[in-house]
Amino acid sequence: MDKQKLSLLISQKLSEKIQNFEKLIAETRASNNDTKSSMGDKYETGREMLQQEINNLQVQLNEVLKQQDFLKTILIKPSEKAEKGAIVKTEKGLFFISVSLGEINFDNQKIICISPESPLAKAMNGKQKGDVFSLNNMSQKIVDIQ
Repeated sequence: MDKQKLSLLISQKLSEKIQNFEKLIAETRASNNDTKSSMGDKYETGREMLQQEINNLQVQLNEVLKQQDFLKTILIKPSEKAEKGAIVKTEKGLFFISVSLGEINFDNQKIICISPESPLAKAMNGKQKGDVFSLNNMSQKIVDIQ
C-alpha cells in the first residue's frame, strides 16, 4: 500500500473540509450582516445566534487546521510496530494511525484513519505483527503492519 498516496488523499479530504468550513463561515457572516435592522431585540437575538454559529464553525475549522498540520509531521516510512504513521491490519480492519478522519476508501479497501490519541491507537501502540491487544473486552490480533 502506498502511504504517500494515502497521505495525499487524506490531505485533500482535510483541504475540502477546510474550504467547506470557510464557505459556511462566510455565508453565515453575510446572513448576519443582512439581519442588521432597527427593529429591536428580536433581531439582536437572531444576530447573537448567528454569531454563536460562526464561533462554533470557527472552532471546527481550527480543529481541521490542526489535523492538517499534524498530518505534515507524519514521516512516510515503513513501520515495524503500531505507531504514528503506521498502517495496522487486524482481524477486524485496516487502520492508519494519523488523524481522526474516519473511514475512507483507498485502493478498493476501507481504511479507518484514527488519531494516535484514540483509545484504539493507544491500545495497539508499540505492538508488532502477531501481537494481540484488547480494547473494550475485545481482543484483536495484528495481522500486518506497514
